[in-house]
Amino acid sequence: MTAATPIWTPSADRYAAAPLTHFAADLGFNPPDYASLWRWSTEQPATFWQAVWDFCGVKAAKRGSATVENSDAMPGARWFPDAELNFAENLLREFPGSGDASEPLALIGCDERGRRTEVSRPELRRRVAQLAAGLRAEGVVAGDRVAGFLPNCVEAVIGMLATTSLGAVWTSCSPDFGEAGVLDRFGQVAPKVLIACDGYRYSGKAIDTRERIGRIASAIPSLRRLLIVPFLDEQPDLAGLPLAAAFADYGTPGAALQFAPVPFAAPLFVLYSSGTTGKPKCIVHGVGGTLLQHLKEHVLQSDIRVGDRLFFYTTCGWMMWNWFISGLAAGATLVLYDGSPFWRQPSVLWELAERERMTHFGISPKYLAALAKSETRPRDTHDLSALRTILSTGSPLAPEQYDYVHDAIKADVQLASISGGTDIISCFALGNPWSPVYRGELQGPGLGMALEVWNDAGQRVHGEPGELVCTLPFPSMPIGFWDDADGANYHKAYFQRFPGVWHHGDYAIASTTGGYVIQGRSDTTLNPGGVRIGTAEIYRVVDALPEVIESVVVGQRVDDDERVILFVRLTDGVQWTPELDKKIKNKIKTELTPRHTPAKVIPCPEVPRTISGKITELAVRALIHGQPVKNAEALANPESLEFFRNLPQEALN
Repeated sequence: MTAATPIWTPSADRYAAAPLTHFAADLGFNPPDYASLWRWSTEQPATFWQAVWDFCGVKAAKRGSATVENSDAMPGARWFPDAELNFAENLLREFPGSGDASEPLALIGCDERGRRTEVSRPELRRRVAQLAAGLRAEGVVAGDRVAGFLPNCVEAVIGMLATTSLGAVWTSCSPDFGEAGVLDRFGQVAPKVLIACDGYRYSGKAIDTRERIGRIASAIPSLRRLLIVPFLDEQPDLAGLPLAAAFADYGTPGAALQFAPVPFAAPLFVLYSSGTTGKPKCIVHGVGGTLLQHLKEHVLQSDIRVGDRLFFYTTCGWMMWNWFISGLAAGATLVLYDGSPFWRQPSVLWELAERERMTHFGISPKYLAALAKSETRPRDTHDLSALRTILSTGSPLAPEQYDYVHDAIKADVQLASISGGTDIISCFALGNPWSPVYRGELQGPGLGMALEVWNDAGQRVHGEPGELVCTLPFPSMPIGFWDDADGANYHKAYFQRFPGVWHHGDYAIASTTGGYVIQGRSDTTLNPGGVRIGTAEIYRVVDALPEVIESVVVGQRVDDDERVILFVRLTDGVQWTPELDKKIKNKIKTELTPRHTPAKVIPCPEVPRTISGKITELAVRALIHGQPVKNAEALANPESLEFFRNLPQEALN
């Protein structure tokens, strides 16, 4: 476990200014007693979620008198069953100062070429209204799907808001997806309209997507319109693209902004599982649950205030994009970035943070690890005085990365590691502006989330690894899977292991501090000699070595047992030697236990990752056992699988 001395404690000024403090005061809770507030929020969920609705000012055509029906049923609880509202209306709402220059900006769009675009809130409303009018004329109505094949850009935000203003459903992926990967996703949900880019740029390279887009559009029979956003040319070349029109010219300029109210549980987004073990699952999220959960996490948990500058390094293929864009509902200005976070120099994102006066900076542990290995120290070169919070997610954050952030980036910044996922489009455990931060730990469970860690017998445990579960319903549970009419696949995914309890599939430890340590996915947990080991523990040690860029660790079945196999991608110029093999094994044995020590350490040219950047242990494990990987298109680097597929058996013996 981690040290019992906090590495960050909120100041009195932070307590006083935090929206959470004002929210809690009306309920009789005072800082810093987050544990009592959390306990009350899970014991009185109807009162809690009603209070979130009121405090965050949810706009609705109708709320109704009931907060939740079947409150003990999971699945089966119905939140705000009589409510009708519109998602886009809540993100496009007016904030203090509307009508003059003091209303906060909506968007600041930036890319690796140095281009910068500002979009005011009135301008965003105008552009959304224009596009929505075009979609409406195309026959898009509530429940229809509109798909985005776009970078993290202003047009993607406009597309999502125009779609949801009609009560229609938005789904997206990033343009680095291959043709089969796109069709595996969009082909299942049959969109009426596809908004796509003619290309994109990454690390200084321009990638033309027009041929790919043409084939994708031709393969979706439901498609009525293809809208092209130019990234390669000022005027998009529409030749050879079926049903194509230019995004900028589409719709009705000057159209009135309209919002179609829909039920609280109406579909809003379709997100996709990684798909590395088969065709991706289409996870359907509802309007009200997504909005309410995101407002809680932005305003109360993340301390986002009107006029704050929120940034998250993400693509449109990761659920963090949906989470990030909801920051508009909290009154934040969103800073979008498209391109490589290391293009030209490692400090590119910190230049952006300084220039845009970011208050909240979101990244992944992989980025922090690469930044640390580049020996970049932003605090020595950039003015980060506006920065209050660094958010991190995508994989477990190693204790050493907490040290790096406070030493090299900013000493008094809140490092909020957050954990949840595509399944709930939000977080189970995350930060808050009251609790101290302990090295290696997430600060605590989210308000309203009845989070526990259970052993295999279904008993609650503290201080030892177990399965992360949620014992009570919450509003952002998916409303279902696409084409799963009887809910059988949905039930199997989350409720088969512990009936009536959400089993998330993360291996975790509930700390004595009230925080959590996430140790990786439980379906990739190692089990040598019957002892369960989280992969994150091994990554923390190995990836800190200067000789190693990244690694992937899996279990190999041998007779009736399992042994640990570690693959390492070496730093450029480093040669594999018996001495390095011994160093890695000794480091793991010394810092962890002999059980963690791999039986074999094997250098590899590349580590397979999903397009959202997550290591795919399941694919590697399948290949070393001679099994196929069912959906290599889900990977950002499918060519990396060839090494593991062709690995001689004697290398594993």
